[in-house]
Amino acid sequence: MNNFRLEPFLWIHLAGLALAPLLLVIVWIGLAVSDPWSFYWLELVIVGILGVIPILWMQWTKPLDLFCVLFLSVRPNSLTEEQRKILRLLKARKNKIFHGIAAIGLLGVGWLIYQLAPFAAVTASMLPQWRIVGLIIAAVGFFFCNLVVQVSVSVLGVLLTSEKTWLATEAIPSNQVTNHFTVIGLRVSKIFLIPSLDPASNLKKETS
Repeated sequence: MNNFRLEPFLWIHLAGLALAPLLLVIVWIGLAVSDPWSFYWLELVIVGILGVIPILWMQWTKPLDLFCVLFLSVRPNSLTEEQRKILRLLKARKNKIFHGIAAIGLLGVGWLIYQLAPFAAVTASMLPQWRIVGLIIAAVGFFFCNLVVQVSVSVLGVLLTSEKTWLATEAIPSNQVTNHFTVIGLRVSKIFLIPSLDPASNLKKETS
């Protein structure tokens, strides 16, 4: 059996989902700053578009390269064949559907938070009472919330891959990684403390 589901980078990014509740709290507080504008729909458009559309578009067109952490990323020519096969899976059609569903769900959560914003007024009173400042805080928080959620959705799409599909998947060439994926951070050969899976050693264990 293939061990691609044990890839450490997958689980690191999936663990990032734990940040989503904290980021939603930031959105909640931001929306509680000052009094809402009379044309509330414009507030929803600002927070919704800035928070959802850029991340959704990125994941649909050039998904985030999963082999990065904070400000570091593994160089394309240092990625193993298994890792490049994982990248190929990120471009699967089912992932685009998953990302679309997640975006709609997040917009629904954002609407609910907007309705509950008055309950955070006491906490928000510590911030400058300028509505535009609150909307910026909310939009930034919603942007990063969408980022961690949508990247986690990418990971789940990979983890749900069947063995048959995995075996039929071809690794994306190293020289095409930057053309098809969003690579963020300083490129290094290896990110310290993150182990690399060695398919050869695992094959020996399975056959012994």
